[in-house]
Amino acid sequence: MRKFREFLELHAFGVCSAIGEKLGIASSRIRMWFIYISFLTMGSPVIIYMILAFWINIKKYIYSAKRNPLRYL
Repeated sequence: MRKFREFLELHAFGVCSAIGEKLGIASSRIRMWFIYISFLTMGSPVIIYMILAFWINIKKYIYSAKRNPLRYL
């Protein structure tokens, strides 16, 4: 089960992990509350999750492009 969770955290954009690191809260708690809120609001937080996932991936690409020495060749 632990390997499955690590796989999901790595490949599911890590939005909850990133929020947890910023706020100092365990990512499992954030996931739990995200699920609760999704059920209560009929899934509308999924849109926010996708926007945050997109933003995190774009930020990774921007930072990796700045540090890439082969970019300027």
